[in-house]
Amino acid sequence: MAKIKGEVKFGEQLTTRGHLFRSALTSGPGIFWVTFFLLVPLIWIGVISFLTRTEVGGFERPFTLENYTRFVGFGFFGFDMLYPQIILRSILLGTGTALLCMITAMPLAFFIAALPTRYKNLALTLVLIPFWTNLLIRTYAWQILLAPESPITRLAVWMHLTEPGHPLYPSAMAIYIGMVCDYLPFLVLPLYASVEKIDWTIAEAASDLGADGPRVFWHAILPQVTPGLVAGIILVLIPATGQFVIPDLLGGAKTVMLGNAIQQQFQQSRDWPFGSAITFVGMAAVMLGLWAYARVAGEKGGEII
Repeated sequence: MAKIKGEVKFGEQLTTRGHLFRSALTSGPGIFWVTFFLLVPLIWIGVISFLTRTEVGGFERPFTLENYTRFVGFGFFGFDMLYPQIILRSILLGTGTALLCMITAMPLAFFIAALPTRYKNLALTLVLIPFWTNLLIRTYAWQILLAPESPITRLAVWMHLTEPGHPLYPSAMAIYIGMVCDYLPFLVLPLYASVEKIDWTIAEAASDLGADGPRVFWHAILPQVTPGLVAGIILVLIPATGQFVIPDLLGGAKTVMLGNAIQQQFQQSRDWPFGSAITFVGMAAVMLGLWAYARVAGEKGGEII
C-alpha cells in the first residue's frame, strides 16, 4: 500500500501543494507588501549609494565607494569630522529621547495599570490623543507654549531657568520636550502591556524574604516588564534618531541632524548617491545597536525582542 505524503491539519490531508497554497493565501499579501514597499526601495537606495552624481543632479555609473568615504570624513579637501559628528549627534538625541521617555513612561504605565478597569481605556485614550493631530501642528503648538509670555516660560523665569522676555526655544530643552511629547506613547503602550501581566505574587514573596522596596522592584518586577520596556525603547530610539522636524523647528535650525543631512542631499543638493549613503550608514548604526542588545540578551539568557 502506497504511503500518502502530506500532513493532517484540521482533519484535512494537506499535500505540499496545499501547504504552499495556504501559505500564499495567508502570508502572501504581507510578504508582497513588505517586499514591494520596504525591501525593493531599500535595495534600490543601496544601489544608488554606490553610483556617481552627475553634474545636473542625477546619478550614473561607475560604481564607487566615494560616497561612503566622504561620509566617514575623507573628502576632496582632506579629513573632515562633519558627518561623523552628525550621526553621533543624532544617536545621542535618539538615546536621550528614549531615556527621558523611559523615565516618564515607567510611573505612567504603572499608574494606568493600577486604575479601576472602567478608567483604563480612558487613560490610554488620553495617552493616544496627541496622535490625533499632525506632528507639525504639535511642534508649532510647542513654539506657542514656549513663547516669552506663556505660563511655562513665566514659571521658568520664576525658577531662574531663563531671563525675563526670552523664550524657551530655540534650545536643547525645547527639542527634548517636543521629542518626548511626540514619542512617549510609543513607550507607554508596550510597557503598559507588560505591566498588566505582572505576577505580583513574586513581588510579595521577595518582600516576605526581607527585600526592601528598591530590591523588590529591581529583582522581582523589572525583569517581568523588561520585554515591553525594551520593545518601547526600540520603537522610540529608531525614529527619534532620524527625526529632523522637531530639532529644526524647536532648535532654530542651528544644528544639523541625520534627518536634515538626508533631506538636504535629496532636495537642495540633489546628491542622491551621497544621500543614500548617509541613509544606509544611519540605518547601519541603529541596527548595530539592536544587534549589540540581542547579543547581550542572548548571552544572559534573556528574551530578545
